[in-house]
Amino acid sequence: MMDTNIKQLRDPEEIRQHIRNIYKKNRFMEDYFHIHIDEIHCGSVTVSLKTDPLKHNNHRGRLHGGVLAALADSVTGVTSASVGASVVTVAMTMNFIRTAKPGETIRVTSHITHNGHSTIVIEADMFDEEDHLMSNILATMMVVDRFTEIPRRWNG
Repeated sequence: MMDTNIKQLRDPEEIRQHIRNIYKKNRFMEDYFHIHIDEIHCGSVTVSLKTDPLKHNNHRGRLHGGVLAALADSVTGVTSASVGASVVTVAMTMNFIRTAKPGETIRVTSHITHNGHSTIVIEADMFDEEDHLMSNILATMMVVDRFTEIPRRWNG
């Protein structure tokens, strides 16, 4: 049930900025991985990560799959926030198709395919700098709380 004492945001730019402010406090995304939120729309998000070979490579000098999984998991959280949901991951399937070169910027686009009261299902695609598909992702998120100031539906 929505707390009537919290003003629900209406302006799309205010909603986007509010979501960015929420994730600026996320030390994992902000301080360690430096994940950048590029675009936010209701139910869809684009994030990017400039990979750092010193931090993100495995013992063979290639991007570690765990970095890509963390990026995928992060985009699902931001995507859920775009419809006012605070979530935890229940399941995530990630098909690794190709890797990126160390030092490249990776981009992930996502969209919600199911926005229920207790679960959200998100599809996402990950691309390298040349727009080659690196991975496709399917995630089921459990709603554990609501950002009552962010509407479940908004234009923009």
